[in-house]
Amino acid sequence: MSHKDLHAEMVTWRRHLHAHPETGFEEHGTAAFVAGLLRDFGLEVVTGVGGTGVVGTLRNGRGRRTIALRADMDALLIQEHGDRPHRSCIPGRMHACGHDGHTAALLGVAASLAAAPDFDGTVHVLFQPAEEHGRGMLAMLADGLLARFPMDEAYGFHNLPGAPLGWFGTRCGSVMAAEDNFEITVTGRGGHAARPHMVVDPILAGSAVVLALQQVVSRRLDPVDPAVVSVTEFLTDGTRNVIPTTVRIRGDCRSFRPEVSAAIEAELRRIAEATALAHGATAQLSYSREFVPTVNAPGPTAAALRAARETFKAGAVDGEAAPIMGSEDFAQLLAHVPGNFAFIGNGTDSAPLHNPEYDFADAALPGIVAYFRALVRDRLHGGEA
Repeated sequence: MSHKDLHAEMVTWRRHLHAHPETGFEEHGTAAFVAGLLRDFGLEVVTGVGGTGVVGTLRNGRGRRTIALRADMDALLIQEHGDRPHRSCIPGRMHACGHDGHTAALLGVAASLAAAPDFDGTVHVLFQPAEEHGRGMLAMLADGLLARFPMDEAYGFHNLPGAPLGWFGTRCGSVMAAEDNFEITVTGRGGHAARPHMVVDPILAGSAVVLALQQVVSRRLDPVDPAVVSVTEFLTDGTRNVIPTTVRIRGDCRSFRPEVSAAIEAELRRIAEATALAHGATAQLSYSREFVPTVNAPGPTAAALRAARETFKAGAVDGEAAPIMGSEDFAQLLAHVPGNFAFIGNGTDSAPLHNPEYDFADAALPGIVAYFRALVRDRLHGGEA
């Protein structure tokens, strides 16, 4: 198959996936579509890994080294805007993060490698469910991913809106942040809105908590440690003429080091409890860690940059790309296996990720295939960084 023909096929696959989005752990149709194509290409295929995950394996030569390439398959609970021909057929669900493009690109890599296997060793292509939940890779690992499909290194990528087509960026070390979630329950004493002196108003106490939380990053953490604390929900059990008894404050925290995460949790608890108490109320904190930091290893990162410089134009490869405060489930695999996660431009005119106007740029697909082919050649021809 020519490069032109493969690109056309990938566009067809990508638009089919875009029109039929499935959310985390519900990717049954997507998984069947992926598995069917991998079998057509001649790969060994295992389905149901971690629920709806798919793993394809391609072996060539006598090399003992194995690398894994990963794409995510899940969509988001977003109603798509726009009238593009391949818009979502499922109300309230769309591929607003480009996982349709990631899946189509990795299918293209598998087809290309199967047709012309210019490597010596084994390649696993991992199609992961539920990345948006931060649970898909954990499910695959719990299902014996590393024992069933041993790998020396693992590689992944994500499209990046705002970066030009043909741009590639990565860095050694932390490249994406950890994500923590919190809920603070402020409890007062509710009552009639006309008799505020008879109540302990949790809205007033909760509002003071929200304002006080703004000092966590600005005054309680070392300025050289990037961190974000965002309040995203403020919920009550009241109504128009009722001062409620309870307020729930929910939010999201980002950081790159476990010590910073622990400090944020401690500060949230201290501030919430003390501020609520000052208003005659009480506060309880529930804190959970959803994503770990995405940390790139030195050797695989050097290899990724060599492959990128072989693939993309001079000046379009950034080996010191700025870290991103977003989070990535691929980090769970990199916590066990050395590897690299990179960003590839989706165009300067692309809508943002998780936006109802977003669409993956089909023009990016050939460059992704060429990059992964160059990476496979590098790592499975005895290449060591």
